[in-house]
Amino acid sequence: MDIRVVRIFNTYGPGMHPYDGRVVSNFIIAALAGEDIEIHGDGSQTRSFCYVDDLVRGLMAMMNGPENFHGPVNLGNPGELSMLDLAKAIVAKIDSKSKITFTPGRADDPTRRCPDISLAKGNLNWEPRIGLDEGLDKTIEYFASLDLSEYKDPTRK
Repeated sequence: MDIRVVRIFNTYGPGMHPYDGRVVSNFIIAALAGEDIEIHGDGSQTRSFCYVDDLVRGLMAMMNGPENFHGPVNLGNPGELSMLDLAKAIVAKIDSKSKITFTPGRADDPTRRCPDISLAKGNLNWEPRIGLDEGLDKTIEYFASLDLSEYKDPTRK
């Protein structure tokens, strides 16, 4: 049996559920509503974000990749961004009146998450093409087009 193993890092883009609990959707939904954007900790922790089209290209590259390469391979975007910078970028793009607030950090929250994609580059000739700026524009446009009353927010009763 031909098995391929990938490790997927933070993926975002159109088609996400608005209340899936991920940081990109949380920040965008709050900013569109003019609600506070809540950051756990001081906002210095970094993450990297891979646009969904890039991830799909990476998965296809892995499925169609060299016969002798089974992984595991990291698929993600190695560009890091602090949570505070992500929140500020989203507020600016939307021109939102949202305030950025801080809550105590989570004990198990790593300060950094960033994929090493050297195996994907070398074995699959793959790397992300869509930058965060363009990806956020497309994702914000998607969320702005939704009728949020059609979605259940598990944090609200």
